[in-house]
Amino acid sequence: MRIVVVGDVLLDADLSGGAGRLSPDAPVPVVDVDVVQRRAGGAGLVARILQADGHEAVLVTVLADDEASGLLRAELDGITVVAGPSGAPTPVKTRVRASGQAVVRFDEGCATPPVPEATDAMLAALDGADAIIAADYGRGVLANEALRARLEVLAGTTPVVWDPHPSGAPPVPGVAAVTPNLGEALRFADVQGTGTRAAAAAADVLLAAWGSRAVIVTMGDHGALVAAPGLLPQVVPAPRVDAPDPCGAGDRFASALAVGLAQGAAIDAAAQQATEAAAYFLASGGVGAMARQDEDVPQQLPVDGLDALTVARRTREAGGTVVATGGCFDLLHAGHARTLAAARRLGDCLIVCLNSDESVRGLKGESRPIIKQEDRAELLSALGCVDAVLVFSESTPENAIARLQPDIWVKGGDYAAEDLPEAALMSSWGGRTVTVPYIPARSTTKLAAALARVG
Repeated sequence: MRIVVVGDVLLDADLSGGAGRLSPDAPVPVVDVDVVQRRAGGAGLVARILQADGHEAVLVTVLADDEASGLLRAELDGITVVAGPSGAPTPVKTRVRASGQAVVRFDEGCATPPVPEATDAMLAALDGADAIIAADYGRGVLANEALRARLEVLAGTTPVVWDPHPSGAPPVPGVAAVTPNLGEALRFADVQGTGTRAAAAAADVLLAAWGSRAVIVTMGDHGALVAAPGLLPQVVPAPRVDAPDPCGAGDRFASALAVGLAQGAAIDAAAQQATEAAAYFLASGGVGAMARQDEDVPQQLPVDGLDALTVARRTREAGGTVVATGGCFDLLHAGHARTLAAARRLGDCLIVCLNSDESVRGLKGESRPIIKQEDRAELLSALGCVDAVLVFSESTPENAIARLQPDIWVKGGDYAAEDLPEAALMSSWGGRTVTVPYIPARSTTKLAAALARVG
């Protein structure tokens, strides 16, 4: 799929290291920098995300002729770049991290530049796209009148997703969707308030002002609000993730939204896909993980276990205890809820290893499961005592346990150690297997039989 990204680019840099002492001349930490990571930012990051997803990414932008631009071009290697002259220095944003914690960011070359010219090659590169993303970072590319006129024409036949900026130009009329975050939406619309009600009020104002076919207000861990003319606003919930650094989430959202629209998805379905994509992007480490992949580190594990593995890792890093349990959880009932709640009280996070549909059929016969694995995982995740779900396809959970390496493995009921092969596995890294009381009066088999009688 050919996706064109048009907008402003910048160079992002992260300086990371330990901070075990204070400076002798001021009460500030001394960061012993041991890692320097650079990456393309702004529209360049959007293009890089699309390329990582396997799409043909074309970047239409302007570039300077300075040292920072050389570093930026290196970070754009492998992406088709159609660039005119910027007439201004390359903006560089550098973050300093001490022991994983952001300490300071300093910006260079970020003064407001003049609106750059659009070359004939830049305009021609917009044609033939399956979708276009206008990534405005307030540097003037999307204020160019020739580019704007061409985008307005193309919006009639090509999905255009416009990611606005407080210092940027307004979207052209007719684009498929504009994607401000909540703070931006309130500022653009001059609406006061917080939360969903304020987002809906701002979206109504912006739909009328911008003339777009939809406004999608992203609200962080509260999901996104989708507004379209003549329809009630729809709130798309976000998967629960623990991500201290939200950098790049908006770019991931815009890229996934554009792909969904190019594939023919309705705006609400595309917004759901984009919300989930942004959440998993952050759960997998965000832009930092993208940089590590460039350094040939092991690839991320499949998405079904990504959230669970991230929860386990972060709990350990914080010095907490990782608790896990497993089962089919077909027809979730009160006995399950009590067992899970008891397990969660044993540590600082609870991860449920869930038998896949194929695994349940192998264990219980072709008539099971009654509820498919996606719905079972969603029901479990909705419980306040469950922090993450890991789906596995084997008949027993040993492989899933080995991936997680929890500190405590919990079973409901009375078992001897020899009855549980996972007990020996747990002890191999110093983990323990324990049981919690099981409630025999509640069982999935009895519920299924009762449903069959009334069915």
